Amino acid sequence: MVNVNDLKNGTVIEYDGKLCQIIEFMHVLQNKVAYVRVKMKDLRTGARIETALKGSDQKFKLCLIDRRNMQYIFNSGDTYTFMDNETYEQMPLNKDQIGDGLKFLKENMNVKMLSFKGNVFSVEPPMFVELEVTY
Repeated sequence: MVNVNDLKNGTVIEYDGKLCQIIEFMHVLQNKVAYVRVKMKDLRTGARIETALKGSDQKFKLCLIDRRNMQYIFNSGDTYTFMDNETYEQMPLNKDQIGDGLKFLKENMNVKMLSFKGNVFSVEPPMFVELEVTY
């Protein structure tokens, strides 16, 4: 469990049943009332959440996200197949599990697969790629 005052940028917590990553936080003292203004990103949907958290007694569950290097191999209909770069195991995923990263995938591309408690919720394509324009 993590206290409101211990939140940092990049920390992943469970907030209202959602898996949220802290984007920005600010300690505010207004009219002798202290609170923390927090901007979060829902990791499953990509939605931004802005809220004010009051009281230092509020605690949140700290979530550890597993990021694995995988290679996108091919797709067959609505199933996209990835291979673990260390164990060479293949993992089929559907469109909902991949998220917005789907439109940036090319065959044989290395990506980061994000999962929580064994459930994959997103695929991060690389930040930079080199592509050749052929037509």
